[in-house]
Amino acid sequence: MALDTAIAKADPLPPGAVEPRRRLKRFGGSRLGGLILALNLLSLLILFVGALALNEWQRGLIEARQQTLTAQGELLVKVLGDEEITRGDPQPALDPFKAAELLIDNFIPEGQRARLFDIDGLLVADSYAVTEVIPGQPLPPALPAGTPPPTPDADSRSRDAAELDRARGALAAEVEQALDGEPQATLRLSESGDRVVSVSIPVRHVQQVLGVLTLEAGDVDETLAAQRRALMPFALVALAVNLLGSLLMHLFVARPVMRLSAAADEVRLQRARAISLPDLEGRKDEIGDLARSLETMTETLSDRMDAIEAFAADVSHEIKNPLTSIRSALETLPLVKTAAQREKLTSLLQQDVRRLDRLITDISNASRLDAELNRDRPRAIDLTQLLTEIVGVYESGLKPGEARVVFEALSGDHVQIMGRDGPLGQVFRNLIDNARSFSPPGGTVRLSLDRDDIDPDRPVRVRIEDDGPGIPPENLETVFERFYTARPRGTAFGANSGLGLSIVRQIVEAHGGRVSAANRTDAAGGVGGARFEVALPAAPTAGRRA
Repeated sequence: MALDTAIAKADPLPPGAVEPRRRLKRFGGSRLGGLILALNLLSLLILFVGALALNEWQRGLIEARQQTLTAQGELLVKVLGDEEITRGDPQPALDPFKAAELLIDNFIPEGQRARLFDIDGLLVADSYAVTEVIPGQPLPPALPAGTPPPTPDADSRSRDAAELDRARGALAAEVEQALDGEPQATLRLSESGDRVVSVSIPVRHVQQVLGVLTLEAGDVDETLAAQRRALMPFALVALAVNLLGSLLMHLFVARPVMRLSAAADEVRLQRARAISLPDLEGRKDEIGDLARSLETMTETLSDRMDAIEAFAADVSHEIKNPLTSIRSALETLPLVKTAAQREKLTSLLQQDVRRLDRLITDISNASRLDAELNRDRPRAIDLTQLLTEIVGVYESGLKPGEARVVFEALSGDHVQIMGRDGPLGQVFRNLIDNARSFSPPGGTVRLSLDRDDIDPDRPVRVRIEDDGPGIPPENLETVFERFYTARPRGTAFGANSGLGLSIVRQIVEAHGGRVSAANRTDAAGGVGGARFEVALPAAPTAGRRA
């Protein structure tokens, strides 16, 4: 049967219904998304802060080193500018011998180099030349006996020479700028290829510039290496945060999804009727929402399967009755002797055939109902106009002796609802047909449309009233069950299948509404007929009743 075509589809929200308000989340409506983003940003933030801190530390360390060298150099140039270190009158000049003795007498810390240049930029004294410090790099380990010494190629020699020229050029430029009278502080390469912090301070006698004192500190590479080592804890922390994020992703996302997938496979293989994972359903994030949605979906699937089984059993039972009657009549037909008996038996066969045709038609309509409701998208419908058109069709086709249908819009305006006009039209036609079948000849079926606030979620009310015998009180709910029928006296046999009101309830509930049955009472307190009421949600843009 086609009833199961819409099983896998989630039931849409009823028209006019408000979606439950979800919890406020921190990132794009997602807790897990916010957690993942926060962990990734945290690891990047750690590296960024570490890099900024080390850059500031490096810059501050170099500036502090330059300030220290500047303070040392200013003390030395004061002494070098003294009259005892200079010679010549009226043009004073540095005495190279006394200046060299001064560099010997003054302590130059390890890792520093002091050089003195005259007014022409020529080297006068070098602390490496007057101390026991031997500049250069350690010799490589000795080669085994008989091994020819490596000979540097021409390219490496040319590169070394170019680097040496660049280093000497940088030093000469720094000295030349200092000879103009302004102290210089730079970070440059030395002749050995090491980075050094260098300050060059003019040596003055009164206002006369006599030369330049250059102090260099060659421990910059060691300082930078220490900074790189200091960066390692930040990198390790960032790595740990990333690993933690990956582990959390595995524990809180990957594994629950795998469990949900396995549970879905259990349902697919018919080892279970529904997914049930209480520990996941209690979570307050998207995984919990997914687990609850899957559980609801599989429970709905199970309920639909039960409904299909019950529907199939009811259909089988209802179809067997006319088939059994037809078979009995056909078996009896050869045994009848009179024309009257044959005519009566033929009439009975025709009634059973009509009843069977009616059953098959209504069963086909009921089986296609779910598919039709899920295929069409709800839209705004003018319920006043829809009911007016339906009543107009009944009025135009009215035959003598049939009950008339009268429509009255009590609200005084056009009522808008969200729904599907085809199924809703079937609802009101089924209710009108049911009311007319119970009405006396020439009676009236009254159809009214109104709005009220008794049920704010379903303010639109449609009532169908007849003047028939009413409904037994114990059957006010039973009339909506499948294949229930209580035919009035004189109704043609087989004209009712018992599915009309069941289809009505199914369509109304699919639109978020409610249908109910009651008996009307007259002035004497007796039953004056039946009343069916359909309550539907209004369209979101529909105005309130004035």
